[in-house]
Amino acid sequence: MTLEVERTGEHAFVGRNERGAEVRLGRKGAEGAFSPAELLQIAAAGCSAVTAEELIVRRIGEDAKFRVTVDADRREGASELDAVHVAFDVDVSTLTADQRDALAGAVDRAIERLCTVSRTLKKGIPVTEEFPV
Repeated sequence: MTLEVERTGEHAFVGRNERGAEVRLGRKGAEGAFSPAELLQIAAAGCSAVTAEELIVRRIGEDAKFRVTVDADRREGASELDAVHVAFDVDVSTLTADQRDALAGAVDRAIERLCTVSRTLKKGIPVTEEFPV
């Protein structure tokens, strides 16, 4: 599947997939747009949420609502992130302490095994660019 990013104006871009989804991109602080570093963090949180959803719903119930927040460590002036931190916000008050521990462990193992984004970030991969000459 090919994804694309198209320039739509000064510091304004739209990312698209083949299914018609779009996301606005821009520089950090651009109104109504994600910065590329924010999208990287959203991808990590989103992958964790998608990976954990079935486990959470199975134990909490079909109407389980949860949020996943994400932030990153970045040195002042650095053009890279030093760490990404993903945190689940889910009401586990109906579970016993043992059930909460079991669910947390299952979620951790599933993300470690199945989350493409987190696995890729931890591994580190080559990124290539091509420019017409």
